[in-house]
Amino acid sequence: MRLTHPILAALPLALAVHAAAAADAGPDQETARRLYQTHCVACHGEQRLGGTGPALLPESLSRIRTAEARDVILHGRPASQMAGFAATLTDQEIDALVKYLYAPAATPPRWNDEDIRASRRQITDPATLSDTPRHGADPDNLFVVVEAGNHTVDILDGDSYEILAHFPSHFALHGGPKFSPDGRYVYFASRDGWISKYDLHNLAMISEIRAGLNTRNIAVSNDGRWVLAGNTLPAGLVVLDADDLSLVQRIDTATEAHPESSRVSAVYTAPPRKSFIVALKDVPEAWEIPYGSDRPDFKPRRLSTDNLLDDFSFSPDYRQLIASSRQAKGMEVIDLDSGKLIKRIPLPGMPHLGSGIFWKRGGRLIFATPNISTGLISVLDAQTWEPIREIKTLGPGFFMRSHANSPYAWTDVFFGPDNDAVHVIDKQSLEIVRTLRPMPGKNAAHVEFTHDGRHLLLSVWDTKGALIVYDSKTLQEIKRIPMNKPSGKYNVGNKIEFAEGTSH
Repeated sequence: MRLTHPILAALPLALAVHAAAAADAGPDQETARRLYQTHCVACHGEQRLGGTGPALLPESLSRIRTAEARDVILHGRPASQMAGFAATLTDQEIDALVKYLYAPAATPPRWNDEDIRASRRQITDPATLSDTPRHGADPDNLFVVVEAGNHTVDILDGDSYEILAHFPSHFALHGGPKFSPDGRYVYFASRDGWISKYDLHNLAMISEIRAGLNTRNIAVSNDGRWVLAGNTLPAGLVVLDADDLSLVQRIDTATEAHPESSRVSAVYTAPPRKSFIVALKDVPEAWEIPYGSDRPDFKPRRLSTDNLLDDFSFSPDYRQLIASSRQAKGMEVIDLDSGKLIKRIPLPGMPHLGSGIFWKRGGRLIFATPNISTGLISVLDAQTWEPIREIKTLGPGFFMRSHANSPYAWTDVFFGPDNDAVHVIDKQSLEIVRTLRPMPGKNAAHVEFTHDGRHLLLSVWDTKGALIVYDSKTLQEIKRIPMNKPSGKYNVGNKIEFAEGTSH
């Protein structure tokens, strides 16, 4: 359901920006701090909260290793304006910069309601927009493509595979944009908390607002009225009006057991329930927040869980919550009506349930999920939740996709030395029938199908990468579109219909 990994590409760039500005810094942290104030404030803000450049806070940098940050400062980033500074910075200076960036700010950062409201920007006057598409493409077969390598977004015609629009995004854009129920609008969230609204009919950015300093992800209500942002800094939830992105309400995530607001692990919408479902990172609870009334108060219904939840998905009828937990070392199935645990399933790897998919096999509904720590696909009976098969892969995977009109499920080998490979799995035999290496030596990941399921698009995550179009039945390559690390692409029709085989 979500793709958080684009930060791996965006934040090294931010670090290089900071390194460039502080090229004269001395080896101690006080020198690094003074140089930040002198050279970096204009782009990154007085408190490192970000401005024209991204936030440089430990919370924002937590997904990149310090060794990688150091390497970027030394050697820069290909296909960017960031040069390396190996010739101008000493090892001690580089170490000081890295240490300073990963150190907590002297004054704890704050972002209150006034800050949120003041950050809102109206970019396009709604009165100038057409209610019908100004392009000739099928609105349900558009793809929204996130190019993490150059921090841009492409709007792609899923029939002609021509790019209709190409525009800049905020740094560290979250890979999983969300759509309005009619598919006209797409909402983006950046790791730095910026929420943006884009009109796919008019190919225009409408408005944006900064809902927090570090945002986990967003969800859009199935009535199209509300956007919910889950934040880790400041911890909590923020409700926005989906029409103009104005602040509606902040929801505190403090509990009796955890007086400080809990960080948020994930937020999603559950359309049949007319509610948002939220997992908390610091409290063993899941929250259901109804939004179906004329004037919802967004008061959460709290469900206690045995463990802290890291990720979750839903059964197709949205009656069951399927959650993963590092503490439980597997997955748990929770009845959303009663809040009771139905089953705990130990698994040998850490399942990535946001990429888990369902399909029918021999008249039975099954669920399959990749594992991010073990090279296998876990397949379970979706009625009994008993494991029925483990499909061994070349390494741990991150994404799995299919379509109701395709006989195959596709999974990558995202982690490990064989990450240039993708497996094609027969959905009935549960056997790997083909292993492809689209661009040998370059990370292949994330498949998304066209609306009719005839074709699929696969990403090659490299600065000189590509979107590769395949025939979903013959597995033959149709077209190759060069792109700069296309981290994910999302088909409008599949997303708004919550189609079988895609993430929700």
